[in-house]
Order: sequence, then structure tokens, then C-alpha cells
Amino acid sequence: MGDQEALRKIITTLAVKNEEIQNFIYSLKQMMQNVEANSSRAQEDLEGEFQSLYTLLDELKDEMLMKIKQDRASRTYELQAQLAACAKALESSEELLEAANQALGTANHHDFPQRDDGTRLPPLAQGQGERQHEPLDGGFCPRTPPAPGPRLPARMPDEDSKIDHYVLEYRRTNFEGPPRAKEDQPWMVVEGIKGTEYTLSGLKFDMKYMNFRVRACNKAVAGEFSEPVTLETRAFMFRLDASTCHQNLRVEELSVEWDATGGKVQDVKAREKDGKGRTASPANSPARVVQSPKRMPSGRGGRDRFTAESYTVLGDTLIDGDDHYWEVRYDRDSKAFGVGVAYRSLGKFDQLGKTSASWCLHLNNWLQVSFSAKHANKAKVLDVPVPDCIGVYCNFHEGFLSFYNARTKQLLHTFKAKFTQPVLPAFTVWCGSFHVSSGLQVPSAVKCLQKRNSTASSSNASLP
Repeated sequence: MGDQEALRKIITTLAVKNEEIQNFIYSLKQMMQNVEANSSRAQEDLEGEFQSLYTLLDELKDEMLMKIKQDRASRTYELQAQLAACAKALESSEELLEAANQALGTANHHDFPQRDDGTRLPPLAQGQGERQHEPLDGGFCPRTPPAPGPRLPARMPDEDSKIDHYVLEYRRTNFEGPPRAKEDQPWMVVEGIKGTEYTLSGLKFDMKYMNFRVRACNKAVAGEFSEPVTLETRAFMFRLDASTCHQNLRVEELSVEWDATGGKVQDVKAREKDGKGRTASPANSPARVVQSPKRMPSGRGGRDRFTAESYTVLGDTLIDGDDHYWEVRYDRDSKAFGVGVAYRSLGKFDQLGKTSASWCLHLNNWLQVSFSAKHANKAKVLDVPVPDCIGVYCNFHEGFLSFYNARTKQLLHTFKAKFTQPVLPAFTVWCGSFHVSSGLQVPSAVKCLQKRNSTASSSNASLP
């Protein structure tokens, strides 16, 4: 019996060990699967980051090349103008010389002038002093005097007269229709365009229209500019609506600064107006209403002004379609800062992100630093470096609201929402300041990342 009992114990022990080994093997397989999944995810993230970096570098390269081409075209344009002036001066000099020769011949009653040794000078070569002006194939030949002797044809060989490239010039304006003779904005030059289509990138549309003109060039000369055309820009331009801001915020177009005394000054003025020491106005004198030039008129009056702890200001232009992009740079010493969008119906006591009518990124530097995405009083902490300049991309129809590091174009967070009414750009700041840049073209890197983000899972795009 003793041997059987010992054998049963050994069998039991082996069975337990066998089960432990099976569990350990299962754990190892799970760990291998996790390693493979994490490795694949890390590889995808790395490839995405590198793709974003490549796109950003390509964009910077295009901007630098455009700057070089513009500088070269500007200098070439100045030299061509000086060359034309010299040619005109030479033409006048030759005409004056011809007239002097004719006057001298008439005075001496001879067909040709004579030198001191009695020999006659040959006449000017036929055509000297005249200006040749014959069209080139695909361009124009400027008027230049021919050299004495046999006349050379002004038409260039076929291989040299073909169009080699185009030069595009553009400038911003606020005037619709034909360009005006005197414009404040200079023409910007893009040269070396080989194709018949060209896309301008990296533009800032701080004016409503743009003028364009183009001319063709061959290897020798440039043609005349085409008639300028005026196109309306589609970029999203807005200003901050000072009539909606909190009384502790000072607004000037696209800049906001915290003013701790703003509310106190308003209260003092109100008490002085209603107090006994108020100066009575003459009975027949008309009432005067003085409005600060920094306050834009609002059809809804003072009830739109945010109050209490809602240190908020809204943009003055509704977003109801297309995709728009703007950037905001804030003071890193601000105690609190927020940027996003909101419905016009946002209450004057409501803070950004704490109601269903607003979406925002919020930075809190008071007591404990936190950076989070907020909507409907729910917050998601963002584990990303906090940039000092944030880019905001809003695609109204698809319901995307994305935030980017404006410098590196790193995606910070994306809300996937179904907007039921137009939204307004919204900002909040406490004990700090910020500045907004509007009228910006959507960067190509943002378009690339947004396209990839729209096809990916929305698990990281919505708040928990």
C-alpha cells in the first residue's frame, strides 16, 4: 500500500507540474503575440511619423525653392528693365547721330562728308539706326539695332523660339474686378514653370482676392504679360468678436490679453453712473453714447458677453461647410488656455469643453499642469508634448475637429462629431494672452494626416 500511495502522489505532482507547464506555454504564446502586435503597431506609428516628416520636409523644400525663384526672378526683372532703358537710350543716340550726319551733309552741299585727306566716308549701313521688330515663334524679339554690315534676320531658329517656360506673378488685393493701377501689394514672382498648370502652396489669404498674370518665355527673351485676372480666395478669414468676450479680456483684432482690472473698472463706472455724484446733463442736450473702437457691434447686445469664470471670446465668422485651418500662439506663462469651436448658443456662464456645445483642447498651468481634450464635461488627458503654437483643422461636413502642433504638424487629438449647427472658433485664457493667425491655407501635411486619420479607427478620436 505504501508504494501505491507514493506512486499516486508522484502522479498527482506530475499532473500539477504538467498543468503549470501548459499554463506557462500559454503565457509565453500570449507574450509572443503581444510582442508581435506591439512591434507591428510601433512600426506603423514610426512609418507614419516618418511619412509626416517627409511631407513636412517636402513642404519646406518647396517654400525655400519658391523663395529662391522669386528672388532670382525679381533681380532678373530689374536687370531687364535696366537693359530696356539702355536700349531706348541707345536708340535715341543713334537717331541723334543720324540727324547730325544729315545736317552736316546739307551744310556742305555734298552727298557724303569728307575727311581731311579728301576721301569720302561710306554711308551708314542700310538699316543702321532703325529698330528691328519681328515676332519670334512662341515669343517676342525686342527692338535692337543691327550691327553695321549685312543685316541678320530677327527671327530666331525654331529650336530656340519654342516656349521654354512660363513666369507667373500674383498679388493680394481686396478689390474685385480688374486690377487697379496703384496697389499697395507688390507682385510676387514664380518663374521656371514648365507645364501649363501650376499650384501655389503655403499662401496666407489675409485679403479677399488675388490678381494673377502670366507670360511665356523662350531661351532668348520673354513675351508680354497676359491680361491680369482676379480670383476670390476661399480661405477662412475671421476676427475675434470683441462684443462676446469676457470683461477681463482685452481684444484687438486677433490678439487677446488678460486684464485683471477689467471687471473692477466696469463696476466702478456703473456705480458712478447710478450714484448720487452723477453730473446732470442739460435737459435739452442730446444723449451721447460712446463705444470703444475695439468693440465691434453685435446684433444680440451685451447678453452675449461671457461672465463669471468663463473667460471666453468667440470668432466673428460662422463655419458651416468646407474645411478650414487656423493657428493660435499663446503665452506659455498663461495660467489656463483653451482653443476649439463652439455653437453660438454657448451660454455666457459656460466654459469651453464643459458642455455639449463646445469642443476644445485645454491647458492648465495652475497648481498642477494638465493638457487634455474636453467635450460635454468629459476630459481625455493627452500624453504629448505641449506646443506653444496649435493648429486647428475643422472639416464641418465630415465632422472632424483636429488639433496639431503647428510647427511639426504632429497630430495632438481629433474629435469625431456630428455638428448640428454652424460653429464658431472659440478661445479662453486666464492670466495670459494669445494671438490668432487666420486666412491660412490648409497645410499639405495636415491634409495627408487627416486623410489617413479619416480612414483609421475612430477609437482614439472620441472621448471615453
